[in-house]
Amino acid sequence: MSSIKNPLPAILDSNKFTGMNYQDWLRNLNIILALEKLLYTLEKSPPKEAPADVSPKTVNIRFK
Repeated sequence: MSSIKNPLPAILDSNKFTGMNYQDWLRNLNIILALEKLLYTLEKSPPKEAPADVSPKTVNIRFK
């Protein structure tokens, strides 16, 4: 029985970041994230962190 593997991560496995290939590695990473519809993770800033004493209901309303 053959197992079907996702070929996209194999691109990054075969083209690991070594320091000298940053542009190629970043291009490959962007291609993979775009195909997986995850490119927004690099383009958007992280969400604001809620204070520790805020209730979950308030977090859902104020920190979206």
